[in-house]
Amino acid sequence: MQLSDAGLDLVKRSEGFRSHTYLDVNGFPTIGYGHRILPSESFPGPIAETQANDLLASDLRVAEQDVVRLVKVPLTQGQFDALVDFCFNLGGGRLACSTLLKVLNGGRYQDAVEQLLRWDLAGGQVNAGLKARRQAECALWNASPAAQTVAA
Repeated sequence: MQLSDAGLDLVKRSEGFRSHTYLDVNGFPTIGYGHRILPSESFPGPIAETQANDLLASDLRVAEQDVVRLVKVPLTQGQFDALVDFCFNLGGGRLACSTLLKVLNGGRYQDAVEQLLRWDLAGGQVNAGLKARRQAECALWNASPAAQTVAA
């Protein structure tokens, strides 16, 4: 599976485009559409949106691979998109050790989507942006009529 246009739209809306380096909510240097700057990278000036799209595509491939590697049950496109957004935002390691993954791989789809909503903290405080993002992921998760069939 690959991230759909709806999933890509969620990532871009949630992250927003920034041409200059900034610190994310956890204090990590970031640029473009939420690309965490690696120690080997340098962006001394602004980047174009085309470069941000390239960085995003690379980051999303990693998130897609994390979901494919970790999830052992069938997913609808909306469920896949929601999990890719989650992994892009928080990293595959967070999914790997989460109750979300445990209940999902146990076939408890509705419990898993409810677990998404628990990931709305930054610095120990509820973050409005993360709360909205998790709600948008839940909407994607439930968007497809097939999601109801898989969950039953």
